[in-house]
Amino acid sequence: MTQSGTGRAAQIGMILGPALFLIILFSPVPAGMAPEAWRLLAVTALMSSWWLTQAIPIAATSLLPIVLFPLLGIQTSALVSKAYINKQVFLFLGGFIIALGIEKWGLHERLALHIVRVLGTSLRKVVLGFMLATGFLSMWISNTASTLLMTPIGLALVVSLQRALRSKAGTAEVGSELSEPKHETIDRDGPLGPFGISLMLGIAWSASIGGLTTLVGTVTNVQFVSLWEQGFPAGPKISAAVWLTAFAPVGLVLVLLAWGLLTWDLKSPAGQAVKREFFSERLRRLGRPSFAELSMLFVFAATALLWTFRKPLKFGDEALVGGWGDFVKSYLVDKLQAAPEFASQAVDDSTVAIAMAVLLFLLPSGRRTAGECRRLMDWETAQTLPWAILLLVGGGFAIADSFDRTGLASWVGDAFATQVAGWPIWMTIAAVCFLLTFLTEFATNVVVVSVILPVLAKASVDLEIDPRLLMLPAAASASCAFMLPIGTPPNAIVFSSGALSMGDMAKKGFLLNLIGVVMMTIATVVYLVPHLGLQTDSLPEWAKTEAVGNGQ
Repeated sequence: MTQSGTGRAAQIGMILGPALFLIILFSPVPAGMAPEAWRLLAVTALMSSWWLTQAIPIAATSLLPIVLFPLLGIQTSALVSKAYINKQVFLFLGGFIIALGIEKWGLHERLALHIVRVLGTSLRKVVLGFMLATGFLSMWISNTASTLLMTPIGLALVVSLQRALRSKAGTAEVGSELSEPKHETIDRDGPLGPFGISLMLGIAWSASIGGLTTLVGTVTNVQFVSLWEQGFPAGPKISAAVWLTAFAPVGLVLVLLAWGLLTWDLKSPAGQAVKREFFSERLRRLGRPSFAELSMLFVFAATALLWTFRKPLKFGDEALVGGWGDFVKSYLVDKLQAAPEFASQAVDDSTVAIAMAVLLFLLPSGRRTAGECRRLMDWETAQTLPWAILLLVGGGFAIADSFDRTGLASWVGDAFATQVAGWPIWMTIAAVCFLLTFLTEFATNVVVVSVILPVLAKASVDLEIDPRLLMLPAAASASCAFMLPIGTPPNAIVFSSGALSMGDMAKKGFLLNLIGVVMMTIATVVYLVPHLGLQTDSLPEWAKTEAVGNGQ
């Protein structure tokens, strides 16, 4: 993510980006569009080209708004700089530090092995076990990290199966062939080739699906919340608990559908199976959980619970469980005489993320170095944070904010609303899901979300429907690129393993893309509408107020 490209794509992008920028900049402004919006479109074309081709490092491209927006009269430097440091950035920052702690002490590997061991018998169940384990991990740590963890374990398993099949004529179960594979890869043309392909694709797909189920699971989810609160500050808040209850069931169903697609014709050669001892032996190698692992497990579980129960868990208008944020609000109002407006916004998911991240620097790990107690987190480890990702998020926020302020989102939104006017709501949702799913196969999903969601927000107002009807499935669909290696980092990681070809990924990934579009459309209409109380036949009052506030 941080390096610039060196191939032909980067060379094309180096020329294409500035060319598009200059062509748009000096072309006549379309009727009805503000001049600053047209100049913003030129900057967006430049950044999108460089982001897509990595002509220069992605993080460097993300900084362009700070320079170009003031010089082109789009936004002042003070205003655009605020986009790079807000509560959503801190939410992701805290989540990154917690994820680094989990990886630092090896908790993620132990969790993954325990989950897979439960289901490890037939090859089809092994694929399911790996998918569930990867999906669970990617709910809390990055999709890239969860894929990097599970891919070596999967490769070792398939290679061990290949060895057992050769040495025992395919009649024995695997459990004793536990040596690490050395200079041996998956034989795609062998009897276990289909299993290796299914396993690698299952790891990549479930990492992406798991990430869409939690607010911190992927950058695009955090991006959505920022854009939502920016566009509709008077609208319902999308907390970590709201997101989890909305998309965890959707993600689980999508994982099962993906598993069915991968394994419906998968057969075990000569009765080949995987003993649970394969995973038990690896757990024995890890030894008993250390004090540091148990401490990280506590922090990890506490963070998840605090995120989940900050707001009341609701289905529709009915509260199933109260939220601890209400107690904080009552304390601030009753004991500290704080204004109710302040108290209702005093704590946020980012508050939890940063609090738990700071806690890691305080809690002992149970280990000592040079006579000094080591903490669960140190600054040397924290400095390995993916800062480029945080800058990418900030650049996306800057573009999105300018789309609204310059009226570019309104102009494009009007055009979109004109095209889909009169369509049934399910057809409009399906079109949005299709657009986001296949667009993110070729472009960075954060960029796509940053550009498209403000457009959908304005189009929803024009169509007089709840903006969440289009924006929520759009944000989730941005994580559903399963077809190409460039679609997502998990896709690229498993493709680099050599276990599958481009054709293997594209053929089955295209089918899952279509399944994802259908699934997300049905889930929105059947589940999200009653669960979140979405209005399908009228514009909510809070959206009308915001529309008036924006001068629309």
